[in-house]
Amino acid sequence: MRKVIYMLALSVAAIIIACESRTYEEISDNKPIILPVKYTADIKPIMDNNCIGCHAAGSFKPLATYDQVKNNIDGILDRIQRANGDQEKMPKGGSLSATQINTFIKWKADGLTEN
Repeated sequence: MRKVIYMLALSVAAIIIACESRTYEEISDNKPIILPVKYTADIKPIMDNNCIGCHAAGSFKPLATYDQVKNNIDGILDRIQRANGDQEKMPKGGSLSATQINTFIKWKADGLTEN
């Protein structure tokens, strides 16, 4: 009888511990962006770290300045949100995080401000 009670107590403890795990929202990189997004502070660092290697000034499709990025935002959004494996997905050979993609989406919704 003691073994049954011990096993029952152990099972209940395991269930309680498992139920205390963090939620998807708590651990996800896909967090809502609350503050206004601006090019210089938020978008330019993403572009510099992920895009400028292929899209520098003088390249086929330069995305090195505020105006170039602003004027191409719809194409950028299309390309960065494509499925992995899509030949036209950007950046080539990788993917932006959900938070980085959401930053671009919010920047457009906020009016594409520079500073």
